[in-house]
Amino acid sequence: MPLYRVYRMKESARQHFRWAPHVSGKAAVKHRDYEEAGQIDAPSYYAAWAKTRDSGQPLEVGDLLEADAADLRICKYIGFEAAEWVVLAPAPSPAEPVSGAQPEAAAADTQATQNAEEIGYTSADQHTGE
Repeated sequence: MPLYRVYRMKESARQHFRWAPHVSGKAAVKHRDYEEAGQIDAPSYYAAWAKTRDSGQPLEVGDLLEADAADLRICKYIGFEAAEWVVLAPAPSPAEPVSGAQPEAAAADTQATQNAEEIGYTSADQHTGE
């Protein structure tokens, strides 16, 4: 019999989830919105749902059951649907320039020069804006 890990959705996230429209496909869930709440032994997701209902702490809409690292299901009004943990990629550090990007000042100068040429300013008129 599979052993399911139970993850309870935090109340703040649950209110948003309840009113969000239903979408098809895998649900993207974030670890920060859930708290691990133990394990349950059951032959299927629906049997696990029935066991928790009888225990006094039923699974609610938005809660998760995880059979193994590759099989995560979210409880919805219509039953259990596939879900996956969202893993955020680390943001590049500010010291590392993005490839192909120009420094801000150089990009601004280039843009200003292009604009001046399109408008027809002479170098004497550029500084005063006249």
